[in-house]
Amino acid sequence: MRTTTVSTSPNSFADVVTPGPVPVDPAGVAERLREVRERVALAGGSDVAVVAVTKSFPAEAVLAAVAAGADGIGENYAQELDAKASAIAEAAASGCPVHFIGQLQSNKVRVVARHANVIQSVDRPSLLTEIARRASGLSVMIQVSPADETGKGGCDPAEVPALVETARQMGLEVLGLMCVAPTSGGVEAAGPHFAMARALVDHLGLEHCSMGMSGDLEVAVREGSTMVRIGSALFGERS
Repeated sequence: MRTTTVSTSPNSFADVVTPGPVPVDPAGVAERLREVRERVALAGGSDVAVVAVTKSFPAEAVLAAVAAGADGIGENYAQELDAKASAIAEAAASGCPVHFIGQLQSNKVRVVARHANVIQSVDRPSLLTEIARRASGLSVMIQVSPADETGKGGCDPAEVPALVETARQMGLEVLGLMCVAPTSGGVEAAGPHFAMARALVDHLGLEHCSMGMSGDLEVAVREGSTMVRIGSALFGERS
């Protein structure tokens, strides 16, 4: 089973769920990755990267995803990223980049920058300042929130151009934008939000548009995603 880490320290990671002994079947992960790529192809996608989201799964999931040929590893929590340091380092060394995709507080940048090749969830100037201070030249993506939902992170679309320019001035590499679908309205309701994110990517001349997860990847690919973040479709449901 899993236990939740709770601390009263101001620098605690109280929001983190510590990975428990979840069995990981490498052959099963490889087969499910093939199925995800088939879904992408059927949705009309080509050259779409699959980032395997190993949040709340043990380090073995990272290694299984790398062995299966995932295009990247995604983690949501700074403490969990640190706890899987050995597997994360092995993934990065093998050419499988590590993406941090969760909401990020400035006081956790030091830990995340130590392990991640890309930080996708950048949504404010203060975060850019801390990233540039800790890891000059790091690759980032700006998280945009067209749905204007609180608690999920992401900046207003109107703020994106200034954030992109600020990141570049600070010496960071801006790979593109990241978007999370709204939680209400069903899968198809994500379409207009994804389309807005893709339009911003094109307008700014960026390369990547990270959008789409296990349940809505077809909609995201149809709207022009170049990178999908897949967890449950590869590793099963989380407890």
